[in-house]
Amino acid sequence: MGDMIGDWWLIPVGIAAALGVIWLALAITLWLAKPDDVGIRDMLRLLPDVLRLLIRLAADPEMPAGVRVGLVALLAFIASPIDLIPDVIPVIGFADDVIITALVLRWVTRRAGPDALAEHWPGTPDGLGALRRLCGLPEPDATGT
Repeated sequence: MGDMIGDWWLIPVGIAAALGVIWLALAITLWLAKPDDVGIRDMLRLLPDVLRLLIRLAADPEMPAGVRVGLVALLAFIASPIDLIPDVIPVIGFADDVIITALVLRWVTRRAGPDALAEHWPGTPDGLGALRRLCGLPEPDATGT
């Protein structure tokens, strides 16, 4: 019993290590899946438009209920002060939000279709193109599909 009291510090260290492994797995997944021409800077530049997109998609009653719940959970995660990597750490502090947002947007496009992104996108056509590449979607052809 005396050894357990002295080893209390193993719990927070174990939690921190697990969060580090989860973040690293998410970062590697996104890095391997992202197109070569979309960098972290591009994703950060798109952030205000992506936040507006998430809100518009979550508020759309035509979206499947599971998609809307997922988007609300993502928005709560983004707004939460609890992060896998603290936001005060330069560059990588926001990476966990970017990575998880990109993964959720990929999931949304698979469930709701790529047209949902275009319909609700508040930014420029170039920004939508970068977002489509990030989500692994082909560029629309001349007919706009």
